Formats: sequence, structure tokens, C-alpha cells
Amino acid sequence: MTLPNSIALQSGQKIPLVGLGTWQAKSEEVKAALEEALKAGYRHIDTAFNYTNEETIGNVLKEWMDAGKIKRNDIFITTKLPHFGNRPSDVPKYLKKSLQRLQLDYVDLYLFHHPFAFLPDSSGEVPAEENGNWVLDKGTDHLAIWKALEEQVDAGKAKGIGLSNFNISQIDRIIKNSRIPPVVLQVELHAYFQQKEIRHYCKEQGITVIAYSPLGSPGAKAHFMKKYNYSPDKFPDVLGTPAVSELAFKYKKTPAQILLRHLVQSGIPVIPKSANPDRIKQNFEIFDFDLSDSEMTQLDALDQGENGRIFDFLCWKGVQDHPEYPFQKISTA
Repeated sequence: MTLPNSIALQSGQKIPLVGLGTWQAKSEEVKAALEEALKAGYRHIDTAFNYTNEETIGNVLKEWMDAGKIKRNDIFITTKLPHFGNRPSDVPKYLKKSLQRLQLDYVDLYLFHHPFAFLPDSSGEVPAEENGNWVLDKGTDHLAIWKALEEQVDAGKAKGIGLSNFNISQIDRIIKNSRIPPVVLQVELHAYFQQKEIRHYCKEQGITVIAYSPLGSPGAKAHFMKKYNYSPDKFPDVLGTPAVSELAFKYKKTPAQILLRHLVQSGIPVIPKSANPDRIKQNFEIFDFDLSDSEMTQLDALDQGENGRIFDFLCWKGVQDHPEYPFQKISTA
């Protein structure tokens, strides 16, 4: 597989350091964004069953492959098991649906998206609701689900499998009981929330950490309010940080490019989401400069630890009552 600016996973696969995130991107928006991204040189596309955009992504990829612009082994596709499909029998069912929508025979990476679970409604396409809230499925068995994921690797439906939003003890339990270890952990990771403890743990285990929301997800607050009527206790302006702005001025780069370079230079693949053609292109243009050691240290110092977390999933009412809820809510009082 010829992938530019990529790093090796313990599975032997290579994953590009910059991919296109597609959370919140619907139909026409994701179609236009993916077209621009492929033109700019992106070769990693990150999606999930419950992003409801796999079908559009599949159509664009098929057009490009049919036109001879790319081959299947030129691209790295990640998708994820939905949180309402966290049962062993659901794994092959939802991966099959994802592959059909993506029009692919396999995905490069299939992720166990959330450690907690909801019950699906009768359609199997969204969570079941009761009194306006999603219904928890508290019988989540990580080890049984992981075994089902391993079987998808055996079947050739996924080249690699990994985790997302899991904590250290949850990851450790899976590693100690796995035949095929997780190759990646995808987590929220940006300058204000650098996840140093879990990164150190994953490095020791040979797990590659991938950063979602590497720019602090500036569009997430409006999404939380509109869809869930929920506002996080805090919402940092990572892009507006003075230290980042100063480095952007020095290198004639955007603040986003500085933030992405900081992570990539630390060996962390990133999946920024954008629908703006200029920003899509800019987010990929981070390989023509290096931050100095002192500048890297300066950006490392922006870390606020757990207080920098944006995605605690408390927008889903009652989720903290699930036995596998992975985070401890930090009081701001």
C-alpha cells in the first residue's frame, strides 16, 4: 500500500498521519468535502455507522475508483460499530451494513466505538427511546464483543480492529483476553487535552493513538445545543490560544496547521473534520515545516488534563449510569 506521510501499526498496516474526519457531515456536505480531500491528497477517511454518511462516502469512492483516479489499496478506510450495536451478534450485522454502504469488501480499520451501549429501536438504525431519552443496555460484555471483532479480521472483513473512547482499565482487560490485540485507540486529543497518561500506556502496549477533534471541535457546541439541548460546562477556544496564534504568525501558517503539526510531530495521526475547501487543503499542508523542541514544549504546556475534556458524552442523559461509562465527571465548582 502506497500511503504518503504514514506510520506503521503493529498489524503491519500503514495509516496516514492526516485523515478526513466526517462526524456531523451529512450527504452533500460530505460529498463535497471528500472530493476536495481526495484532490488534496488525503487517503484516510474516517466515518462510523451512526454518522449516517457511509453511503455517500461509498458513492464518491466508487466514482474515483471507476474513473481510475485511485485504487482500493491507495486508501485507508475506518468505520465503527454503533453504540446501539454493542452485542456480539450485532458485530457482523453492522459491519456488513457498513461495507454495503461503503461499497467495499473490507475496511482497513473497524473500531469498537464506545464502551457503553444503548438498545436499538425496531429499525436497528438508531437507539431506542423512552421518555425522550435513549435506553441503556447495561449488559455490555467487552470480551465477547471483542471476540466477534476478531472473527471479522479472520473473515477478511476488517484488516485491523481497535478501540475508541475506552479508558486504560477497559483497554487492559481486552488486551489480556484478546487473540488479536487492538491496533489503535481513537480518542479526543488536542492541545488542551493531551491524554498523556493513556498515550504512555498505549505506547507501552504498541497501540497507536489517533486524535479526533484535534482542533478542539469548534462546531461541537452548536451541535450539542441543537441536537441534545445540552451545553458543556466549558468549551475551550483551542484555535484562539495566543501561543498558537504567535506560532502561526511566525511560520505563516494557520492556527489549525500549528495544532495539527504539534500532534503529528509527536507521532499522533489526526482526523480533522472540515467542510471548507480551503481549510481541508490547509489541514493537509503540515509537512513542509517543523516546530522546534522548545516550541513543542511550549505547546505541550497548554495541556489542562481532564479539565480540558470536551466529549464526556453526558449529552446522552443517564449515560454515566452505565457500568462501562469510561470517564469520571470532573466538578467545576
